[in-house]
Amino acid sequence: MIEISASMLASNYLAFGEEALKMRRVGVDYLHMDVMDGKFVPNISFGAGVISAVHAACDAPLDVHLMVDDPARYLADFAESGASILTVHAECTPHLQRAVKQIQSLGMRAGVALNPATPLENLRWVMDDVDLILIMTVNPGFGGQKLIPATVEKVRQARRMIEASGREIRLEVDGGVAEKTCGDLIAAGADLLVAGSALFGAQDASRMVALLRGGER
Repeated sequence: MIEISASMLASNYLAFGEEALKMRRVGVDYLHMDVMDGKFVPNISFGAGVISAVHAACDAPLDVHLMVDDPARYLADFAESGASILTVHAECTPHLQRAVKQIQSLGMRAGVALNPATPLENLRWVMDDVDLILIMTVNPGFGGQKLIPATVEKVRQARRMIEASGREIRLEVDGGVAEKTCGDLIAAGADLLVAGSALFGAQDASRMVALLRGGER
């Protein structure tokens, strides 16, 4: 089943809790929380305190995506904030397998993210441990970007790697997910789609969730 994670980066920050509850009501499976440090990516967003507040306001599982340098420093903080999934970038995690195991030891599912130009080869040595792979289909840092067409093939190749591993690893896609792109991403093998402006900008968010799942045309 295709799952949907609503990117809170695209929400109204003045009504963060209410926006989270709205997304839960319209049927999203996760709330996607993009944590940015202004160094690894050219933007600053929010941290563990905000995520704790959302966790207190809404029962949706939290899909936390760390776009920060040296994320190992913060793993315990995000476990305490209520994260269900914690994803770190291979590009800024020198001891990737260690970080994956630390995330799992803290009671969360562990994800590894790759930027558009980062080779899938970087995943080869964590395939026995990782719970989720996140393929960035835009260069991270800002919402509302258009999907980079070449990344659809990268999603397809990531699916082949997962199948070859014999493990149940979720394949998440983040960036430019919309009604016009979700079909190609699902066909390529994605099973968890992160959507921001497509959801928060929709007149009928419930219908958009159905469209993104591929269940209504």
